[in-house]
Amino acid sequence: MNVRKLLWMYSLPAIVGAMIASLYNIIDRIFIGQGVGPMAISGLALTFPFMNFLSAFSMLVGAGAASRISIRLGEGDKDRAEKILANALMLTFIITGVVIVFSRIFMDPILILFGGSENTLEYAREFMRVIIPGSILSALNFGFNNIMRASGYPQKAMLTMIICGVINVLLVPLFIYGFHWGIAGAAHATNISYFVGTVWVLTHFMQKKSVIRFRKRNFQLNKQIIKSILNIGMSPFSMQIASSLVIVLLNIALIKQGGDLAVGALGIQNSIATLFLMFIIGLNQGIQPILGYNYGARNYDRMFSTLKTAALIATSVTTFGFLLCTLFPHALVSIFTTDDELKRIAANALRISVIMFPLIGSQVIFTSFFQSIGKAKISMLLSLTRQVLFLIPAVLVLPSIFGLNGVWASLPVADFLAVIVTSSTLFFFIRRFEKKNDYIFRINQP
Repeated sequence: MNVRKLLWMYSLPAIVGAMIASLYNIIDRIFIGQGVGPMAISGLALTFPFMNFLSAFSMLVGAGAASRISIRLGEGDKDRAEKILANALMLTFIITGVVIVFSRIFMDPILILFGGSENTLEYAREFMRVIIPGSILSALNFGFNNIMRASGYPQKAMLTMIICGVINVLLVPLFIYGFHWGIAGAAHATNISYFVGTVWVLTHFMQKKSVIRFRKRNFQLNKQIIKSILNIGMSPFSMQIASSLVIVLLNIALIKQGGDLAVGALGIQNSIATLFLMFIIGLNQGIQPILGYNYGARNYDRMFSTLKTAALIATSVTTFGFLLCTLFPHALVSIFTTDDELKRIAANALRISVIMFPLIGSQVIFTSFFQSIGKAKISMLLSLTRQVLFLIPAVLVLPSIFGLNGVWASLPVADFLAVIVTSSTLFFFIRRFEKKNDYIFRINQP
């Protein structure tokens, strides 16, 4: 199939699914902000690093297994792909089970470490009491939805997210306004939606007509397969853990420079920025099986053509996001809260934080490219450049010079430096790739 048509066939369902996931998280925050109050928004923002920590382990297994399965299917090795599938299921239960126990025992110390105050801690505690046990559902839903897409079912993977999104959107207002469950109502709605999604995706892999499916003989932990999954999954896992650490540092700096409302402003800014970034994440999920399959099949023209087309689309989307957030910041943040002071802080945060948005879309695509073709070390290094090598020093230094604006400015500074490093790495990789594979990279490939 034509590369552009194939790209949209796989990416559009993934984009729709990712956008819906982002939208129902945003709707959660809108109902919490409007129905519970501004401090509830700050309490919810306090849970972001905790939830990133939990989701990191689902990425460790799910993203790693999806990449490996794509490559194996490209090589025509269906039997190996099904062994990876079975090992991924066992790994998800083992790893997530340990994480749930740890998180439940140390929930309060973790929330305090993440910047919880007497004004926000109870809201965060109420939310996480429900979310932590349900993280096994989100891990299964995320991981095996990725594998479903990677094995040739992009539309069905999109439907998973639509189902989860619709259920969540219907239940959140019912639980908050109808049952008066407060912030915990949003958490219950999330868990119920993930339960339905989990049943949907696991049932898919039990059907005989599926390209790959669960087979009893494959449910034996294989050291080599586990290592291959974790090697690839380590990149998104590291990025997610780093994201948790960065948000913790941001929360601490925000409390010092602007108080609890500044933490809530980060939650609003993150919700709006994530809406555009989730488009890129969906695009990534769509191109991953195409890149992995063609790399495994040595169809390098199609692989690089897919990469370039995706980078162009990503840049267009993040440029649109930059324009929207720069021109209409107050209108956007007003959706989440009626508190004037919170709106003022959040609008300023949004305007400053998106300065480098036009460049960041392609950076995310290029980083995902290395993950998709099995270059785990390069992908992990690039994933950590923004979150660790650049953003952490910026958060530690800039607020002491520029105050609260320095906290917001640390985000575009890290984005700019990450773009330089990622683009340079891709350039030198292509040059080495040409020599090793006797291949000529053409800018104007069809």
